[in-house]
Amino acid sequence: MNIAVLIISMVLFFVLLFGIGFILNMLLRKTWVVAIVYPLIALMFINDQKISSFYGEPGTAFPQLGHKIQSLHLADLLILLFGFMGALGAGMTIRTLRERGYRMF
Repeated sequence: MNIAVLIISMVLFFVLLFGIGFILNMLLRKTWVVAIVYPLIALMFINDQKISSFYGEPGTAFPQLGHKIQSLHLADLLILLFGFMGALGAGMTIRTLRERGYRMF
């Protein structure tokens, strides 16, 4: 992956998850909802199995998911990490705004 594409992707994921997190936190009035849900969504992106296999065949599904996570490249991990940082940033921003007296919806 080209370094310019990596940097643009990291910034894009940060801004995207910050924006989505900010709007959802404002509408749902739950400060950390996106930061809690984001790892599950990221695992669904990484996973190539059906979700039902985790219930029907957990002995094979979870090790395959672990192997899939371990086989991620550094660029993929950085992009996912910056998305998580955007979700955390949205939660911290909403919390700070609420502490200072701003009321959203």
